[in-house]
Amino acid sequence: VQLQASGGGLVQAGGSLRLSCSSSGRTFDNYAVGWFRQAPGKEREFVAAISWSWSGGSTSYADSVKGRFTISRDNAKNTVYLRMNSLKPEDTAVYYCAAGPWYDATPGTYDYWGQGTLVTVSS
Repeated sequence: VQLQASGGGLVQAGGSLRLSCSSSGRTFDNYAVGWFRQAPGKEREFVAAISWSWSGGSTSYADSVKGRFTISRDNAKNTVYLRMNSLKPEDTAVYYCAAGPWYDATPGTYDYWGQGTLVTVSS
């Protein structure tokens, strides 16, 4: 499974972005997909995750983004999205998507990782 994250950019505080994570070469509807982020000088942290498609697409969010971010998947397009609203400067980071057998907050759970996309939120 090869993952491609895209959709990052520069946005003002309070604005919105939608990140996309697409899979090339192989469908990933049998995988859970997670989004993680890493800010400069900080460890990678969990953002959101969604279960494999046949289980109904259960979701999980970090407390810091709950109510502002929404993860979803479009199996027809082989893509998982992260809609980010009410962005804050502290959301600035490189965002990574990952695929694995279970949707949880532990990076080690995921077997495949995309290259990351930079999100910068200005104040």
